[in-house]
Amino acid sequence: MLARTAAPRRFAASLLGLSIACAAAAPLAAQDRPADHVILISIDGLRPEFYLEERWPAPMIQRMAAEGTHAEKVRGVTPTVTYPSHTTMVTGALPARHGITNNRPFEEGGESGLWFMVSDSIRVPALWDAVAAKGDISAGVSWPVSARSAIDYNVPEFWSVSGREGDLTGPAAMTFALRAEVRPEGLLEEIEAESLGPFPDYYWGYNRSREDAVGDIAGHLIENYRPNLLVVHLNQTDYHQHAEGRESAEVRLGVAAVDRAVARMVEAADRAGILNRTAFVVTGDHGFVDVDTRVAPNVWLVEAGLHENRPDRGEWRAAWHPAGGSAFLRLRDPNDTEALERVRADLEALPPGVKNLFRVVEKDELVERGADPEAVLALAAEPGVYLGGATGGPAITHGSGGAHGYFPELDDVHTGFVAWGAGVSERHTVPLMHLVDVAPTIAALLDLDFEAPDGVLRAGVLLPPFGN
Repeated sequence: MLARTAAPRRFAASLLGLSIACAAAAPLAAQDRPADHVILISIDGLRPEFYLEERWPAPMIQRMAAEGTHAEKVRGVTPTVTYPSHTTMVTGALPARHGITNNRPFEEGGESGLWFMVSDSIRVPALWDAVAAKGDISAGVSWPVSARSAIDYNVPEFWSVSGREGDLTGPAAMTFALRAEVRPEGLLEEIEAESLGPFPDYYWGYNRSREDAVGDIAGHLIENYRPNLLVVHLNQTDYHQHAEGRESAEVRLGVAAVDRAVARMVEAADRAGILNRTAFVVTGDHGFVDVDTRVAPNVWLVEAGLHENRPDRGEWRAAWHPAGGSAFLRLRDPNDTEALERVRADLEALPPGVKNLFRVVEKDELVERGADPEAVLALAAEPGVYLGGATGGPAITHGSGGAHGYFPELDDVHTGFVAWGAGVSERHTVPLMHLVDVAPTIAALLDLDFEAPDGVLRAGVLLPPFGN
């Protein structure tokens, strides 16, 4: 086992149900903070109905929502995509402030497949920085934009952009790339030897067993290192909603898989003897919208001579950076007002039926929303419309499946929030939260010296005196 400052593994003798009852009865008045441990679980594509409606197979999360605090809906950030949203969860900042404005950075030479995976792109302090400053312990499993961060025990979300590492291709290359980013060195090998077995190929892509592996990794970290903050990302609900839309048997199985992983973490906290001092926060990055139409606005730029139909963009002057339910216009020369006016005029000249597929959003509104500060214009898609990055072929085609990335006030793209355990109010409902409010909630639970620049601790979420 790796050297650590946390207490060694200890198995609790009590049954899970008894431990939960003890957790509810633990006297918080004698504590200097509401919780000693917080497990933040992000369910990619979480919709509030997963815990509000019993028709969804999520008994653990539904129990947490019923017994603890839950939000009827959570409004996300602009755009409602995974990497900006996860960074907001751990910073309490909007994308324009924290710097992760899309899943992928805009690349002037064309998309290479690069994502925002390394934490040095984050421009503000994250929760794990405050944990380190306090002298506490942090851990992470598959958390976006966390590679090379201050997290003590970290198996980040990281993969080979090209799908090739030396002589390796496919899942082997992806795992090889991930191993190089795990901290401390040897942690993943320890987890394989003691808890997981050989790192599975099914970790990559559409495979619900992936969540069992994440649950095993998280359980190992809980039992062996007892982190004060553990951040975990579960993603199968996102994969299946992209493929099949909001309602399908596959999505139901995805919900069941993530719920099973959450239950495994609860059981691991019980075995470690820390359940009565642990708070669980289950939230998401976005909801989902069913798609029937796909629009490729870069095709219009090619037709206007402002972009070339080439992977490297060619001699371009303007380019749409897509995010599914939205797209953001970049200018090669930020002062190229002629290109900007040409884009505006071409959009205005589109047939009424095409113009009805989206709303044109001006710069001042993007600034107000805390969206990409480099964008000079944006398109906000109507429900059912997906905005992609293709530069060739027809601009409008049939679509299917599901998408997100829409502007956050759209009801279907709202996500959820559930808090349960130490320091959390019982049977409390918040009608509407904002994603920026997640970080200050966790900071208050752990009594961290942390300021969320754009979020607040919602009244009533935590027990008195901490929740006042």
